[in-house]
Amino acid sequence: MLNELELTGRARTHVVQRDDLRAALQRNALEPFLVMKDAAAREGIAIEIVSSFRDFAAQQRIWDMKYRGKRPLYDGHGNVRDHASLTETELIEAIGCWSAVPGGSRHHWGSDIDVIDRAAAPEGYRARLLPEETQPGGVFHRMHQWLDENMARYGFFRPYRTFRGGVFPEPWHLSYAPVSTVALQGLTPELLEEAVRTSSILGRLIVLDRISEIHRRYVANIDAPEFPGRQASA
Repeated sequence: MLNELELTGRARTHVVQRDDLRAALQRNALEPFLVMKDAAAREGIAIEIVSSFRDFAAQQRIWDMKYRGKRPLYDGHGNVRDHASLTETELIEAIGCWSAVPGGSRHHWGSDIDVIDRAAAPEGYRARLLPEETQPGGVFHRMHQWLDENMARYGFFRPYRTFRGGVFPEPWHLSYAPVSTVALQGLTPELLEEAVRTSSILGRLIVLDRISEIHRRYVANIDAPEFPGRQASA
């Protein structure tokens, strides 16, 4: 069970840093990931984590850069949106479709990871984490086919598998269900509000005014695991 600081990314006492993975994961999620990674490797797939635990400050840097227009905003098809044409409310909604408000990111829990197949990437290739990479003909399509067939055995699922009116589909975003389902219950609108209220994130007042909607639409609004929590062993 994560405490309030761990749930909102304001502590990292629940994660283990693994330099070999260049990632930090919640303790209970680490071993299942390693077992899954080894199983994929036997099929010629090199699952590599490109984003894992992210604290509040790191999430705020992403949020603030997108708010200032220093990082691109995308629509659901991966096309860049015109930052200058958006109102502040529209801007917050546009950011929320891809990046969580600080305090509300699943990456705070150490249970969620973004992955690529390093074996499939050409030399010098820089992953963009956009839908085209995961679809037929995309560089990481084979890995995602393997995940479709196997990840549930290790306790992982895609919380953003489909578009539900909040976050756009992110097939590369995997979540370890035994940890994240409990964490989601603990991250209430009130706790998210407290984390944002004590912060300096850009657009803070608008976020606070819409906190219940943001929690409902972008935090709680996920695709649930499609399996009863069974898990493979090493």
